[in-house]
Amino acid sequence: MVSLGCRKWMVLAAAIWIQAFTGTNFDFPSYSTQMKSILETNQVQLNYLAMASDIGKLFGWCSGVLLLYFPTWVVLFMASFLGLFGYGLQWLVIQKQITLPYIMVFVLSLSAGGSIPWFNTVCFVLNIKNFPENWPLAVSLSVSFNGVTAALYNLIVTKLSPDDKATSYLILNALVPFITSIASLGPILQQSTSRQDNNQKDETALKDDAHIFVFLYILAAVTGLYLFFTNPVSQNIVVVTMLLIVLPFILPKVIYLIKSARRAFYSDGPIERPDYELVEMNHQEEFHEECSTPVVNKSGCSVFDKIIKIDRLRELGEEHSATYMMSRCDFWLYYVTYFCGGTIGLVYSNNLGQIVESLGYISDTKALVTIYSTCSFFGRLLSAAMDLFGCFYQQPTITADMYATRTGRLTLGLVAMPVAFLLLILSSAKLALSVATGLIGICSGFLISTAVSITSELFGSKSSGINHNILITNIPLGSLLYGVLAALIYVDNIDSSKDKDLDDGMKVCIGRDCYHETFMLWGLISVIGVSSSFLLFLRTKPAYESHYKRKIRVLEETVCSP
Repeated sequence: MVSLGCRKWMVLAAAIWIQAFTGTNFDFPSYSTQMKSILETNQVQLNYLAMASDIGKLFGWCSGVLLLYFPTWVVLFMASFLGLFGYGLQWLVIQKQITLPYIMVFVLSLSAGGSIPWFNTVCFVLNIKNFPENWPLAVSLSVSFNGVTAALYNLIVTKLSPDDKATSYLILNALVPFITSIASLGPILQQSTSRQDNNQKDETALKDDAHIFVFLYILAAVTGLYLFFTNPVSQNIVVVTMLLIVLPFILPKVIYLIKSARRAFYSDGPIERPDYELVEMNHQEEFHEECSTPVVNKSGCSVFDKIIKIDRLRELGEEHSATYMMSRCDFWLYYVTYFCGGTIGLVYSNNLGQIVESLGYISDTKALVTIYSTCSFFGRLLSAAMDLFGCFYQQPTITADMYATRTGRLTLGLVAMPVAFLLLILSSAKLALSVATGLIGICSGFLISTAVSITSELFGSKSSGINHNILITNIPLGSLLYGVLAALIYVDNIDSSKDKDLDDGMKVCIGRDCYHETFMLWGLISVIGVSSSFLLFLRTKPAYESHYKRKIRVLEETVCSP
């Protein structure tokens, strides 16, 4: 019989597996050129296919609704069947086993892309349910592994099918998530069905959890370093299997056994109270009156101050229905931040194959895709750095600085994105392209991981499965706007480009001008995202200050209690 303490770590391991093997939208550039050739489409139509994968995210909220009525494993297999259907038939098209019109391939891309937010929602709900005290750490850890999917698939393709890489990606996209769902079924079925069991607090258990999270984050970083800094040809699948599948599953139990043995050995010694505070949201009801008191700024009442104060959140973690959330100004600032930040990064990754081709580095496409996805992975890990630090050294203050609040960290994490586009505008060198791609990947990953926790912090964790999927509806909208804009500029520059190339009778744009104007527009839009994020930070700062006051009061009561 598996103990309750170990079950939640088994569930987290399953969530890591799901995230690591279902981020299939990252490898679209790896087969986009072949799809363009088979379907005989132009660049605009190809961007529509990339957009279709993102349009599927419009229906991600359905998974949140279904999870209210069906077991988690049922929704998990629904997601896997969506991907199996969408990617599987696309693979048959590229293999020329079947012939489908463009509109049907568009629908298949929509189905395949729609599976991704369903997988993500399942993982979010599993983490929040099983780690009520420190779910931000669990969410950030599992979401981080979504960024190594392209590197993992590149490794598998290199080892198993080096001569037919393009078509191999599609069949992996279809089969691997389905196989992963089957492997995850056991841990998910063994999770505790009682939320009350998961909410039981024990200081020793919380301290053990903190240490386990530290080891798991170190393991995640080692996994990313191995996948990023070693050549796929020299990588060992057995090593990756140990790092990604075996160790996340057995490491928590090993640490539990070691710490239990240590406590048994020193059982006669004094019991130490932990000197840390894990991330938590469990004292809102106790101090509702305190946090409901608005923070008054007596120093001025300018128009800017009025904009900052109007209808802003007064308390973290307040549950919002979907309609109530969409009526809040803070939600729309948050929406614009994602629309002009994370979505730009995703559209850049979808266009990376054509960007690399136009700049004359087509042989480096796989490497650049790996750079983007792996840097996205490290960006997601980085988003949890302050939470990990706070597990042991947190000193609550009422000065909600940018580094101390999640919305402030979001602003800091997005600053590098305009810098990356400025680098692309100024230079078309391979080094500049690699550095810019890495920066955009880090920013996108940081936002994607941080956004899940922000949604739960600002609008409540119980409805996060629905609310967060409403937030990411900006992805297909941004994909349509930014992708089509890039395609139109690309097409307009074909005739004016210095060189022309023919790809099965179709013209492609070669030269720096193909995406130069696009980089300028994307850079400007990313500046808007940073500005919107900064306004969100200013508006939510009083809510974080109230939250820190509550934490100080709780600590004081804990210390003073006999």
